[in-house]
Amino acid sequence: MPRITRRYRQQVFGLFQSAITCAVATLIATPKGMNLGAFALHWSGAWLMAWLSLVPVVLLAAPWIRRLTDLIVQDEVA
Repeated sequence: MPRITRRYRQQVFGLFQSAITCAVATLIATPKGMNLGAFALHWSGAWLMAWLSLVPVVLLAAPWIRRLTDLIVQDEVA
């Protein structure tokens, strides 16, 4: 399987991070008490909409978040 170059490391990280975050958030927000089929259908639709909405936000915000973090986190002194 071909691998993605290191140049896109941050974008790949953002895709995985947003997918996992959306999965957990929509799992928590999906109504309980449904049968398994209805629950899975509702959750998967909610996850897909949340993920498609969040991916651009994560990828666009990441550079700003990194700069803000660099401003408030002290580098290690050797």
